[in-house]
Amino acid sequence: MTPPAALAVLTITLLGTGTPRPSMERFGPSILVEAGAQSVLIDAGRGAAQRLFQIGRGRSVSGIDLVLFTHLHSDHVVGMPDLWLTGWIMGRARPLPVRGPAGTAAMMANLAKAFDFDIHTRRDVDEKFPAAGIEAEAKDAGPGVVWEKDGLKIIAFEVDHGLVKPAFGYRVEYGGHVAVFSGDTRFSEELIANAKGADVLVHEVVSPDVERRLAIVKDPERIQRIIDHHTTPEDAGRVFTRVKPRLAVYSHIVPSPATAADLIGPTRKTYSGPLEVGEDLMTIGIGEKITVGKRAVIPDR
Repeated sequence: MTPPAALAVLTITLLGTGTPRPSMERFGPSILVEAGAQSVLIDAGRGAAQRLFQIGRGRSVSGIDLVLFTHLHSDHVVGMPDLWLTGWIMGRARPLPVRGPAGTAAMMANLAKAFDFDIHTRRDVDEKFPAAGIEAEAKDAGPGVVWEKDGLKIIAFEVDHGLVKPAFGYRVEYGGHVAVFSGDTRFSEELIANAKGADVLVHEVVSPDVERRLAIVKDPERIQRIIDHHTTPEDAGRVFTRVKPRLAVYSHIVPSPATAADLIGPTRKTYSGPLEVGEDLMTIGIGEKITVGKRAVIPDR
């Protein structure tokens, strides 16, 4: 893989490509999107703060300008208390905008209650961290434009995550380029419609064979319900073939131990275009060319 182009207009870093299953190789689902001076985090799964610290030490943790949730399943939000609180400790001095489906504002309000002792102590008694830095400017969003600032436009659209409703994907537009993120979904016409014209489509995937073989849950009906909430490689290939992105990328790989060998073959039954199986800290630079590399890790000294 070649390093990302320095002149990339949009840069995507897959901070975590996994699932609820704990894994040291695949942290929880979380994606960093950098557009000009703005840094947007899509989902905050397990280990998001650690990955941000790895690539930029405290500045990356504290420098997030917006957090978006695709939906409120635990694996997509469980890293949020760490990101929110640690970003403040590491220097954030302004409110943190947070957007997501119904329930997002209530979740953030209840996190403030849960961590009231810590917040009060650090803000009012001991370190005297800036009060604005622990504020979460959280709003429930519906489909449509959820963020527009300095040339960056982000559009939420509904996807089909089975009984989990609402669930969003996001279309990110900046500098004449487009990246689309599926969130958790099975085959979705709404996703296809919103992904048209995308340079990069980052899409979730499930390997039914590997899920049945390695699932911690052993009840076949429950395993099938998990599979039915997600997109098989064959169906993902059908999505890619209709969207025709310059690059298709798999993330949120179900289950986490599934490998490229498990996913690429079935995808090729329905799609023959450019494809990458995501790994934690994979970086995609979008500009005149699309480049794929590995984000440099900064030593903790």
